[in-house]
Amino acid sequence: MMDVLVVDDDFMVARVHAMFVERTEGFRVVGVARTGEEALRLAGEHHPDLVLLDVHLPDLSGVEVLRRLRAEGIGAGVVMVTAERDAEVVREALQGGAMQYLVKPFEYEDLARRLVSVRDAIAALRGGPVDQRTIDRAFVASAPTPVQPSRRLSPETTELVLGALARHEDVSASECGEEIGISRVSARRYLEQLVAEGRAAVRLAYGGAGRPERRYSRAR
Repeated sequence: MMDVLVVDDDFMVARVHAMFVERTEGFRVVGVARTGEEALRLAGEHHPDLVLLDVHLPDLSGVEVLRRLRAEGIGAGVVMVTAERDAEVVREALQGGAMQYLVKPFEYEDLARRLVSVRDAIAALRGGPVDQRTIDRAFVASAPTPVQPSRRLSPETTELVLGALARHEDVSASECGEEIGISRVSARRYLEQLVAEGRAAVRLAYGGAGRPERRYSRAR
């Protein structure tokens, strides 16, 4: 069982991330921190195997928390989970020892793949001396399983999706699909491709019980 510390200053986001962790077989949440100092304290108390660490915290940056974890001899695997896309921050996280960097918003499957890959990398390096094959396996395991590219998308349908985005402040995949006459699954495929191309934006809308809803809008 992998013990996980969740660090995020947004209560609702931290709750969702903790739910994602608990949903993944072989992982459990041992603490939730809202600040950098609280994260350092809980890491010292619980000695987690893995830390989900936001970059933007009210007192310390996530990168500074990562540096202090290492300085204090806490060798937990760290997955940066943040909306921060600045290349310098990503580079600092890598240099500080982060094993993964996941940009918000994301789906459960995105996080689950990274949890498993970090677990496999850590497991490969437990014990005494290792050979090159084991080292290679650990470094491969630390990279997330690649997502297969989508099937070719129709330019005509892409324009319909862009039109739906232009007519609304934001839409869900279901709303978009209903408006232009395609399935929710197909609408989401087009919307996610537009997000990847920088022509649309996505945010997570947190409601009551259940998973958050992805809401799409035209890129500003």
